[in-house]
Amino acid sequence: MLIGDVARRSGVSARMLRHYESLGLVRPTGRTVAGYREYSGEDIRRIFHIESLRSLGLSLRDIGRALDDPDFAPGQLVDDLIRRTRDRIATETELLTRLDRIGAAEPADWEEVLQTVALLHALGSESAGRRQRAALASAEGTPTPVAALVEAALNEADPNVAGALRWALVQSGDGALALLAEGLGAAAPDVRRRAVEAVAEVPDERATALLKDALASPDPAVRRYAALALGPRGVADAIPTLVEMVVDAVSDVDAADALGALAGDPVVADEIVARLVDRLADDTADPAVRGRLTQALAEIPGPAASAALTELSSDADRVVASTATYVLTLRTGR
Repeated sequence: MLIGDVARRSGVSARMLRHYESLGLVRPTGRTVAGYREYSGEDIRRIFHIESLRSLGLSLRDIGRALDDPDFAPGQLVDDLIRRTRDRIATETELLTRLDRIGAAEPADWEEVLQTVALLHALGSESAGRRQRAALASAEGTPTPVAALVEAALNEADPNVAGALRWALVQSGDGALALLAEGLGAAAPDVRRRAVEAVAEVPDERATALLKDALASPDPAVRRYAALALGPRGVADAIPTLVEMVVDAVSDVDAADALGALAGDPVVADEIVARLVDRLADDTADPAVRGRLTQALAEIPGPAASAALTELSSDADRVVASTATYVLTLRTGR
């Protein structure tokens, strides 16, 4: 078969076939009387083998070794191809993500494109100071993809930078909460914690709804942070978690303050008192737990709390009794 026929049937150009021949990859078996290259069936099979290996990303040199060396072991070469392909995919994915973010910022001109690129680089800087400046700049009008801010906030370990990023997210408007909601269910505990902290900074009803959902999280850290944020928002659903925080001595002072914030509603105050009294009556509660519960009860206004404290002033536990007595003295002014 002549080179033109081979090119038409194989899809490999005549020029490439001549290149293969110059490299010694495939040599036509014969020549016609007129001196034209003539390829045999075996030559054509080798051409298809070359093309198959090229489709895997092998270099022409490696293809020659693979086809001509009977001792050639493909395992290491295939492993190397896998590694290089993964690296290339990671690079291309990073580029695609960056382009998506630039597009999401809706730049008006190339100057804004360059500003956005510079900001993205700064958010990924190894310098905490540079990351913090980038976060603050993003809240001052520099076109910033919200997804980039959320990703930075969910992965930021430096507390100062994290605070700046959360503030920038609040200024960014719509879009951040949906991405932060995904962070609440992330596999990494640190990401979940940062997500709930960021949601807690957003002062609107959608954020409150997310925090209420977070009370059912299997992650206790997420539940607790959500409860602390919901107390000042007047969400009574946080009461059970806040009481458990007092019992477990986990941010118990903050939890008591949150319960006090909720107790502005008399009905809610009575519910809080009932839960605290129930835990105080638990025979298994150790003295330290009962002391914290009494201190939490002191934060609750109203007659129900005063009645409970009056009873506790005669408690067999001297610490509980003295705490209740002292609080009652403050309340009555005597």
